[in-house]
Amino acid sequence: MGCGTSKVLPEPSKNLQLDLVKKVEPCLDSKSDQYNTFITDTSQTFVKDDYLCHSLQNGDSKCHVESTHLRRHKIAKYRAKFDPRVTAKYDIKALIGRGSFSRVVRVEHKASKQPYAIKMIETKYREGREVCESELNVLRRVRHTNIIQLIEVFESQERVYMVMELATGGELFDRIIAKGSFTERDATHVLQMVLEGVRYLHALGITHRDLKPENLLYYHPGIDSKIMITDFGLASAQKKGDDCLMKTTCGTPEYIAPEVLLRKPYTNSVDMWALGVISYILLSGTMPFEDDNRTRLYRQILKGKYSYSGEVRKLCKLLIVYLACSIELG
Repeated sequence: MGCGTSKVLPEPSKNLQLDLVKKVEPCLDSKSDQYNTFITDTSQTFVKDDYLCHSLQNGDSKCHVESTHLRRHKIAKYRAKFDPRVTAKYDIKALIGRGSFSRVVRVEHKASKQPYAIKMIETKYREGREVCESELNVLRRVRHTNIIQLIEVFESQERVYMVMELATGGELFDRIIAKGSFTERDATHVLQMVLEGVRYLHALGITHRDLKPENLLYYHPGIDSKIMITDFGLASAQKKGDDCLMKTTCGTPEYIAPEVLLRKPYTNSVDMWALGVISYILLSGTMPFEDDNRTRLYRQILKGKYSYSGEVRKLCKLLIVYLACSIELG
């Protein structure tokens, strides 16, 4: 779940050089998993034609009818793909997200009329199976107010249907864009909720490995909405007694911890690094590490080289340490 920009970096050659650590560009092939989920604005989901979009904005009733017809056609198309067990229990309402291996639809429980989201994942492809297994391995184990909740799962030979909570408040990323930056009080409130969820995950031996504003969702559009952690496609779930060190080189470039870039064994502390980056973004409205050239970006991260006023830098450090300690102490 999320924006689908997470990356698994390529394995290094025997002669490891920093400039060999590169971004894996999104693959446009149909066998790439770049799914998005819980996209709350569905008004343009089915309107791909530029003329139609322009006409709708200008109140063209004919185009509105065409758009409505197109939406119904799309809904019918995806409803037909669903397992009869699913459609017997849920009404398919709208397509709200799509990726190479998955589609996410808004549904309504027929008996309770409660809205949910269903992620339909194509598991006939290896990559789809791997992401699905990773997410299910985590979501079947967790139950926390600040983590997206799995309701139930339907499995068929080629697809898995994950019924989940429907988050309608959008991504934390969108609110940062809208606000520019958060006040210290608002940033603390957001991070407190995220850290509560992270503490719970770490206690279960789960490391998210892809924390970023795009993977933090607001439950509803209100200012008092809770934050929920989502997208566990890169998560590592270990049982008690397992080696706590991880080796897979993965994540979203701007949020990757130095030890991951150096391809050293690492612990769940990589999630705390990502939260430090998120803290900086919340308070400043800018990225601490940013460069179109991935080699230069990774050098910035390894050196801890970022530029902003000393006050914000100091505040970010104090804020993350304070919150981490408060979470640890309960």
